[in-house]
Amino acid sequence: MKEKTNSEYINTLLKKELVKWLPKQSIIQTAVDGLALTRFDESSHPESCFYQPMIAVVVQGWKYALIGNKEYSYGEGSCMVVGVDMPGVYHITKDRKGHSFLSVAIKLDKYIITQLLTEVPQLAGKSVSSPGAIVVSKVSDEILDAFLRLVKLLDNPTHIPILSPMIIREIHFYLLVSSLGDYLRMANTIGTQTNQIALAINWLRGHYMEGLQVEDLARMVNMAPSTFHRHFQQLTTLSPLQFQKHLRLYEAKRLMALEGKNASTAAIDVGYNSVSQFNREYKRQFGKPPLQNISKKRVTV
Repeated sequence: MKEKTNSEYINTLLKKELVKWLPKQSIIQTAVDGLALTRFDESSHPESCFYQPMIAVVVQGWKYALIGNKEYSYGEGSCMVVGVDMPGVYHITKDRKGHSFLSVAIKLDKYIITQLLTEVPQLAGKSVSSPGAIVVSKVSDEILDAFLRLVKLLDNPTHIPILSPMIIREIHFYLLVSSLGDYLRMANTIGTQTNQIALAINWLRGHYMEGLQVEDLARMVNMAPSTFHRHFQQLTTLSPLQFQKHLRLYEAKRLMALEGKNASTAAIDVGYNSVSQFNREYKRQFGKPPLQNISKKRVTV
């Protein structure tokens, strides 16, 4: 019988912990701030979402994602690191033996990243020339072990306030010292073009309802329009205008699905002047016009 590697051993322990906390299909936000646990017992239909800065580790099963205009596929023993808010669609499947999909994720904290870069200045200079905002890779033993210890803390709630911040900081550190952290380092190092693009994305997230002139946004972050457009698309796979449109459509979908707003109201709320244009772009993005898409969503939820 083949002996398990250290990664496989840690992963097996993490599976047991997740099954204990997830006895059936669910997604839970835990008592550890930013820590989410996920279990799917059946393969999912494609679901749209907006990824926030995070690291997600697949413990069992497979996940397929279309983020921006790029496709990703990763399974047991792999992780995805997201550096900025990004529009995406995901599809989850069980593993080859039919076992449930299991994953664990934490949100990444800009303050912790900046603090670590200040305390360990050499980290800021350790970057590739043009990293992407999304990275999929094999998860390291150090990060996997840190996640295991973080989940185990759920058994001892009184320990969480003291120990969880240290473990979460540890995960951030291991990310920054690895190739997975290239984008995180550059995005949080003042003066880099990646940092300027990250600032522009943050502005777009708060002002997506407003009219957008790319030249004005480029000027806001002190970049030439052509350079800004090139680097924005290189990092996100979308143009600034496409990114804004995704922000509007995903927010409109949320308003209709969760707040019960009709298509016309949602369209106006997110910045559309033309409801017919909204309907066309919504169908192009999600495959169905708003009423059909949201009605189906409400039935399946």
